[in-house]
Parts: sequence; C-alpha cells; structure tokens
Amino acid sequence: MSERKRRRQGGGRRKKIAARQQGARKYRPYIERNIPYFEILNEEGLALIEQNADILLEEIGIEFRDFPKALDLFKNAGADIDGQCVHFPRGFCREIIQSHAPSEYIQHARNPANNVIIGGRRTVLVPAYGPPFVRDLDKGRRYGTIEDFRNFVKLAYMSPNLHHSGGTICEPVDLPVNKRHFDMIYSHIKYSDKPFMGSVTHPERAEDTVSMAKIVFGENFLEENTVLTSLINANSPLTFDETMLGSATVYAEHNQATIISPFILAGAMSPVSIAGTVTQILAEALAGMAYIQLVKPGAPVIFGSFASAVSMQSGAPTSKRNA
Repeated sequence: MSERKRRRQGGGRRKKIAARQQGARKYRPYIERNIPYFEILNEEGLALIEQNADILLEEIGIEFRDFPKALDLFKNAGADIDGQCVHFPRGFCREIIQSHAPSEYIQHARNPANNVIIGGRRTVLVPAYGPPFVRDLDKGRRYGTIEDFRNFVKLAYMSPNLHHSGGTICEPVDLPVNKRHFDMIYSHIKYSDKPFMGSVTHPERAEDTVSMAKIVFGENFLEENTVLTSLINANSPLTFDETMLGSATVYAEHNQATIISPFILAGAMSPVSIAGTVTQILAEALAGMAYIQLVKPGAPVIFGSFASAVSMQSGAPTSKRNA
C-alpha cells in the first residue's frame, strides 16, 4: 500500500485536528464525585479525636512564634495567651470557623472556562508541589531549573486531567531565592490559563504574588473574588512561624484562599500512633484556620494535611499529602 493511500485511510491532518478538538470539548475543570466517601471511623471515634484535639488546644496550646498580630487577635477573641503560646477554650476554633469560613468557593482562572470550585463533592487535580529534583531521559536526575519549571507548567496546561496549574511544580535553583518567585508566578500566568498558587516563602513574596495577580485580574476583581490558593504549613509540632503566618495574613487580607496544612513526620514530630497523629493534625489545622477567620472573616480556607511515617529504626520517612 502506498504512503499516500495509508494517509488517506488514516484520516490525515484534518482527522487529528478534529480528534484534538473533540477531546477539548470533553474537558471538565474539576471532577464531580459520585462515589460515596469511605468512612474509616464511626461518629463515636470521630468525636473522640475531636475531643482530644480540644484538650490539646486547651491544655498544651499552639505557639504562634514571633508574630504579635496573631496573639492580639486571639486574645481579643477570648483565647488565653502565655508568652507566644495560645490556649484555646473548648470548641473555640470550630465555632469561629463554622461561623465565618465558606463551605466552598470559586477560584477564578485567567480563562473563565477553567474556573474551579473548591469544596463539596468536587475533586481538583493539581501537579506535584515542591520537588527540588527533576528527571528526564537525556540528563537523568538533577536539580530543577526555571526552564524545567516552565516546561512543567506547559505540560500541566496541556493535560486534560489536571485542573490546576499548581504552585512550586519544581524548585528552580538556578535563580536567586529572593527573586525566583517572580519568574515562577509569571510562568503560571504566561504559559497557562488555569488557576495557580502563590508564593509563601516570605510575606513580601506573597504581596508580590497579589500585585502580579492584580495586573491580570484587576484590583477590584481580586479583592472581591478568589484567584489564588496558597499552601501554608504549620511548623509541627504545635507551632506556626513568622514566615507562614505573614504569608497567610497577606492572602487572607486580600480575600485569597489558603490551605492550612500541618507538616508532620509521625514518630518525630507527632506521636507514633495514627490516632495521636490525627489528633495533632486536627488541633494544628483548627488553630490555623481560626486565625485566618480572625484576620478576615469569610476568607476561603482549606483543611490540608501532610502526614508521613518515620521508621523508628532508620528514621527514613515516606511522603503523602492530602487536602
């Protein structure tokens, strides 16, 4: 069979273009879950974990280090302050969160067709966050560069199975730490029209992210809508530090969303047991989410978690992040 005839039978260029267009029409900006949630614990078990988290919040407390603004807000709301440690009355954090935090929110994208709804029974798939190394067939495993970062943003944009551009898809170590966030945010804006995450490595970098987003969306639109969702880690155990609190405050003040995520290696930064680790995760997350609502009632906030197990023999961790 001649090459020309094979091309005609295969449909050629027009058929490939039609197939790509058909695939684009099937794209959905998030997944609507129809599968029931699997309940690992019954109501009694859940209530016990929450009760223990309240005991932890009240008797041990959470440290808000080197950030007087947080201490003042909690004190004025009725919490007890001991140095930099905040002790919360039973039910204090949950009441604040339930009274103000939205159950869901829209994160707006540069292309409105790619807006995502966070919350409810929806699942939003996002690229990996924070790896310092990348790997390819030509160069193998190596430190990431800004060119790698741009390529990953483009790949995430092209994928119909990723709904979000993500944040630090890889760490571009070829750029200075105090300037690389500009190139990273610019890459998300230029090479993708899906939603993206902001910089959290310094409050000033969070402000820079907000300023860049205002150029894209307009200042009034940004202040009234959510266009950024950014990751805020607790410095587990039972501590929030100045960097994370400062960045979280910037985003909350501008009505931008934050994922409050304890960062725990069980056995090193929490009890080795699952029950103890889950209790600590809940306590830290409740304290962080309550702080966001004191900064700006109604600011979008997500309960996130990072929980890994550490071998008691070798100290080697495994990693899994959920939000």
